[in-house]
This record gives sequence, C-alpha cells and structure tokens, in this order.
Amino acid sequence: MRALVTGGAGFIGRALVTRLLAGGDQVTVLDNQSSPSPLGVPEGAELVVGSVVDPPPIPGRFDRIFHLASPASPPRYLLDPIGTLRTGAEGTRAMLERAAADGATLLFSSTSEVYGDPSVHPQSEDYPGWVQVRSPRACYDEAKRYAEALCYAFWRQGLLADLKVVRIFNTYGPGMHPYDGRVVSSFIVQALRGRPLTIQGDGSQTRSFCYVDDLVEGLLAMATADTTGPINLGNPEEITMNQLADRVAQLVGDSGRQFTPLPEGDPRQRQPDITTARRLLNWEPRIPLVEGLPKTVEYFRGVLA
Repeated sequence: MRALVTGGAGFIGRALVTRLLAGGDQVTVLDNQSSPSPLGVPEGAELVVGSVVDPPPIPGRFDRIFHLASPASPPRYLLDPIGTLRTGAEGTRAMLERAAADGATLLFSSTSEVYGDPSVHPQSEDYPGWVQVRSPRACYDEAKRYAEALCYAFWRQGLLADLKVVRIFNTYGPGMHPYDGRVVSSFIVQALRGRPLTIQGDGSQTRSFCYVDDLVEGLLAMATADTTGPINLGNPEEITMNQLADRVAQLVGDSGRQFTPLPEGDPRQRQPDITTARRLLNWEPRIPLVEGLPKTVEYFRGVLA
C-alpha cells in the first residue's frame, strides 16, 4: 500500500513509518521539520518538507493517510499558538480533502487533551471533556477538538472512503527529542546531566505513559478496524509525577527535586479507559513502565553522549 504520514519525522510519526516500511508499504513523509526526532526519517521513506496548512503537491495516489502533524508537547505548541490552531484546523482540512480526492482511508491522531482537566476518572470515549477555551493550552486542545468535528463532518457527508480517529495519551520511548519539554524526556535528561528534576506543582498530579512501540501497534490495529472511533490509545498504568521522578532517580541517580508552580490548565489526572480498544481492536499495551523506562534512559544516554 502507499501511505502518507504527516508529522512522520517526529517522535511517534517516525516509529509508525518504521513499522509501515517493515510491513512493505511505500511511505511518504510530509513534515515541516519543526520538531524532528534525533533518529531522523527512516531509510526507505520519501521525505517531503512542507506544512500541512499549505501542503506542497505530492504526485500519485495514497491508500492511507496517517495525519499526525502537530506540535504535541506544551512548550512546543505554546511557542506558536496560532500556528498550532491552524495546523489543527486548516491542516486537517487539507488532509481530509486529499483523502477524499484519493479515496484514501484517513487516520487522525487526536489527543487525551480533548478531555481537559477531567471530572471523571478514568476517561472513556463518551466523556465530553472539561475544557477551558481561555487557557493557554487551549490552542492545542481546541485544535484537536475542532479537527475531530471536521473529520466526522467529512465522513457524515460521504466525502471519505474511510475514517479512523484515535485519542493518544502520553507516549514515551526511544526517538523522543531530549528537549521537547515532555516530562519523561525532561526528567531523564535532567538526571543524566546531574540537575534537579523539575516537578510542576506538588507532584501529586498523575499521568499514564504508553511505550511508543505499543502505541504504534494500536495505530496499525485501528487502521484496519471496522470502526471510525474515536478510540483511546494509551496505557492505563497511572503514576504521579513524584513517583515518576523516583523511578528515574533509581535508574540514573538522585539529583534532587525542584518544585515550580503548576501551569494554568494543567490536568490533575489523566488515565485512559481502554475498554473499547480491547473490544474492537484486540489491543492493549504490553510494555509496562518498569520495562520501557530503562530502554528510554539508554536511548537518551546515547543521544546525549
């Protein structure tokens, strides 16, 4: 099959491209190179440098479009909130129009951020979210919420051959950029540098971390499933930021803690309900944090060497 992966030079996109190539697909990557993985685009993929907001012409027809393009960590999307909103809105429309023209399946990567600071726990797909559009983080949350609505509008009007929507929860693993601002990469890099781990708030807020290989298997399962979603993809193993800091310290060495104010709009809890993924995709994560975190530490040792 011929696949287009937007954001395919980034952390998750690169891992997905690697698996698609291994499965025999011809893969084209469309990426503006704003937040590439240090590992680079996998050999065998065609790289087209450009933006999904105003994409360059790419000849031929695609069977599948995996639309992953967007800054994903708060420091990244807060640098350019208008650009983030445009990526979610105009970029998604451009990819939907390309999918409609090609008769391609479109898989849209939404996010757990659509749930905001949730009032239910864990979060299932039917939870509508608890969001604040005036929050600085809303540039990312609302871009993804709008993009989901746009995807389903195209699908309901019969413009798409097939639609898939996934909501990705926190993901980590080899391929992350050491300075992308995500908590796993920040903690590991700070520890390897012998610096105190920066913990926002009192560290009692929780996240659930999915190893990137597991996440990619979920994306591939969704791509061929008989459902449009949305479906949560994530690891329900919940952990506080203080506990995560302790685990990194055990692996690398204790360099101390530094507490900073909790950013506005930062969710207090985040845990996926993956009942639907288990039932419809026969998918659940296999790699626990106790196994995936050491692999990630070793990756960063090599990147920082």
